[in-house]
Order: sequence, then structure tokens, then C-alpha cells
Amino acid sequence: MNLKNVAIALLGAGIMTFGPSALFAQGGASAVPFLLISPNSRASGMGEAGAGLADDAGSVYWNPGGLGFLKGSEVSITHSNWLPQFHLSDLFYDYLNYRQDVPEWGGTVAASVTYLNLGEFTITDETGPIPKGSFKAFEVAATVGYGAAITDTWGLGMNLRFINSALSPIGTGQEQGNGIAYDMSFDIATLWKPKTLVIPFTDLDLGDHFQIGANLSNLGPKITYIDAAQADPLPTTIRLGFGLIPIRDEFNSLEIAIDFSRLLVNREGVQSDPLPKSLITSWTSPGWNNVLRSTQTSLGMEYWYNKLIALRMGYFYEDPAYGDRKFMTFGAGIRYDIYGFDFSYDSTSDQNSPLSDTLRFTLLILWGGTN
Repeated sequence: MNLKNVAIALLGAGIMTFGPSALFAQGGASAVPFLLISPNSRASGMGEAGAGLADDAGSVYWNPGGLGFLKGSEVSITHSNWLPQFHLSDLFYDYLNYRQDVPEWGGTVAASVTYLNLGEFTITDETGPIPKGSFKAFEVAATVGYGAAITDTWGLGMNLRFINSALSPIGTGQEQGNGIAYDMSFDIATLWKPKTLVIPFTDLDLGDHFQIGANLSNLGPKITYIDAAQADPLPTTIRLGFGLIPIRDEFNSLEIAIDFSRLLVNREGVQSDPLPKSLITSWTSPGWNNVLRSTQTSLGMEYWYNKLIALRMGYFYEDPAYGDRKFMTFGAGIRYDIYGFDFSYDSTSDQNSPLSDTLRFTLLILWGGTN
């Protein structure tokens, strides 16, 4: 089987998610890294920060704890030609999501589909380069979620996810099995939106202008392609986000978001700790002194004029020893009646980086309420 293109695609997905160093760093490797791709244009344009805002349909990914505060309905679809520096026309990413508040259930339900198309590949064997057929490789995840406002300031949410990773329908050489796997995972999350929050020793009240969110995502069993001995962990991640709204008046609003995220995977060579053990060992190995270095930081801001036009920018940072991803993000959005359009752009100082010039486009419809 000719794996040149699929290897490029999978390597690129890993680089985009973890960075080149983290692919081999202790505690840095997992299966199905497409689950960590920033899905929607809005948060992507803000440096991939969203857990502390969680005020649109993208909350099902960033923080389902925010779903319970939302009213009405929203549907959106995002498309990106993935890793354009590889010049693979059939490597693309699509993300569809929907949310609907259900008063009789006391909250909001949501659903999303994440699809990464890896392209079409030629099958060969050991006898030579003569094609023996072809196949298409892809990865897909379908998620359903629910969020409720337990109080007027505190929301809780949960997601359940089905995962299908179809890398190859056949094995290589004499190896038994194939490159197709299925798994399940779930997320638990919360969002706090205080009505009153007076800064000590000051008269400054951040109530209704400050939010804190946390999301523990992709909790589930290891995913198996060939056999259980070669199973790989899911990319279990903890994300802590803060949202600040320093300006909000009739015509202008400014939101600032900062997220800290960390992969909760502990791998020793080819072996990795299972859940729930990895939730502990991923913090203590390779040592507490590396906890901060292995944490990714996302910072972004969004300005709206008259709730019609938005401008966004952000910055994403990852330590050189744990992936070395560093890039600026830019984005914009427009709303007219119930319709909206967003886009985002990733800019790196290294023009040869697979991250360089990544674009995302999102179309959305919002009706029956406000977010």
C-alpha cells in the first residue's frame, strides 16, 4: 500500500495539533488528534480561545457548560482546506453544529459533526508499484451535548461523542487487522458568570463583565486499530478559560479571552497510562516543573460595532519543548438579520510551517433568541 500521501496527511494533522516536538515528547502523543483541531472561525480568529466565552453554537466544542445560558436556535458550518502548505487538494476539514434551547428540559441541546478528509490513496503490494486499487481515508466524530444553567450564574454541560477513524481498510504486509477503529468519549464542563464580583481593595465590580469556564474533554477508553496491545489513548484535554468584557454599550463591545489547555496523556515509550490513572500521572511525569511548560496559551480579542461587524485577533503559544507552535490569528465577522459569516486566518513567522496561511470559513443562521 502506498502510504506516502496518508503519512503526509497524518503527520500534518499531528503537527497542527501537537507540534513537531510534541509528536515524540513524553506525554505528548495520542490517537485521533483531529479532535483537538480548533473547529470554528470565531474562536480560531481569537487565538483559539473560547472556553471562557462559550456564547454561541461553538460552545459544544469549547465549553458545553455555556449552552444553558443560550436562547433560540443556531446552526453553523465551517470549512477549511487543511494544511495548505502541503498542497493536497483533498485534505480538508468540515465542522457542522447546531444548538436549540428546550425550556421543558431546562436547558439547551446541541449536536456537532467533525469531519477530516485525508484523501484517496493507492494500494500496492511488495511486488512493485502496480496499483491494486484505492481507498479513501477519513476521520469523523459525531457529538451530542446538553447544558443547563443550574443557577443564574452557574452552568453545567456534558457531551457524548462517537468516533470513527478510517485510515485504511487493509493491513500492511502480514499484519492482521486494518486501520479502522471506533471509540466513544465524553466531556464535562462548567461556566461561571457572576452577577457581582468586586475586586478586593477597590470599588471595581466585574459582575456581568467576567466569566470563567473549564472543560475536561475526550474522556474515554483507548482506541484500538490492530489489537489491544497497540491501543492508543484519546487526546484527553483540560481547558481553563477566562472571558472579560471591558466595553459593552449600544454600539460597541469588546471581549477579551484567554485559555490555558493541557493534554492529559502520559506515555512511556510505546505504552500509555489508561484512564483514570493518566489524569494523575500526566501531571507528575515528566515532573511538576514541566507542568507550565506543557500548557498551551491562547489569547484573543473581539470587537463588535453595532452588532453587525466584528474584528478579531489573537495569539497562540506553545513551549518549544512541547510542540513549538506559535502563530498570530486574525478574523472578521458580519451579521445581517438572522444570517452571519465569519472567517479566520493563521499567520506564522515561518512561511514553511504547515500552519501558515490556514483559512477557515463559517456560515451561520441564528433565530428565535439572542446569544
